[in-house]
Amino acid sequence: MHKFKAIFKISKPVIAMIHIKALPGTPKHQLTVETIVSEALKEAEIYHQAGVDALLIENMHDVPYLKNDVGHEISTVMAIIAYEIKKRYDLPLGIQILAGANKAALAVAKAANLDFVRVEGFVFAHTADEGIIEAQAAEILRYRKAIEAEDVLVFTDIKKKHSAHALTQDVSLLDTAKAARFFLTNGVIVTGNHTGTAASTAELQTLKAALDFPVLVGSGITIDNVATYFPISDAMIVGSYFKKSGYWENEIDIARVTDFMKKVKELRK
Repeated sequence: MHKFKAIFKISKPVIAMIHIKALPGTPKHQLTVETIVSEALKEAEIYHQAGVDALLIENMHDVPYLKNDVGHEISTVMAIIAYEIKKRYDLPLGIQILAGANKAALAVAKAANLDFVRVEGFVFAHTADEGIIEAQAAEILRYRKAIEAEDVLVFTDIKKKHSAHALTQDVSLLDTAKAARFFLTNGVIVTGNHTGTAASTAELQTLKAALDFPVLVGSGITIDNVATYFPISDAMIVGSYFKKSGYWENEIDIARVTDFMKKVKELRK
């Protein structure tokens, strides 16, 4: 937990999502790299003005996602974006590269001096849109060691959204979290079943009562339920709610972000 607190110097940090526009080579790609970078920087500035505590960049527009190996054209542009954001703002910054491109995310984090990565497929296996996502903990952490990026925290999704978990239906969320802890994760991320859907409060309460390391909520946080999730999580990753009409693909609604952060600051008191 001390590494977590060293990066996030405020209680219950709000981590705002920047969904990078479709990158080169992907079916929805239309914009120039210069424009993609510019759009990401605009979003970072909006979040900074609204007072969020941290940022997380992700290539969510790159549907359909490749599994594990996304190509240098993806990770290179994301590295440029990450570097430019980190250079401008004194905020903790993380990255996720979909889908399961965890070593690429670590490479970007090392190059751009990022603080954390969000990874999927850390322990156990699950069936995702992209196919079978196998456990990568050993590969991820050995690579982090090899590139001397041990100051980059690894947060891991467990029982990940948009996935089937029939393979591990006899393994509880708590046991999955304990396995991730045993395999040296820096924190686990709990979500609902889909983007923008809320995580189970009962499951979060169970995790927080049993675990001694960070538990992050990764989906479904809104201004209406943040007071409920605030005491049973260590950080909140917010994406969809900060967009117009609460839909992830829309532009950021700065009023939503500002009002949300005002509410969080009241809760911190």
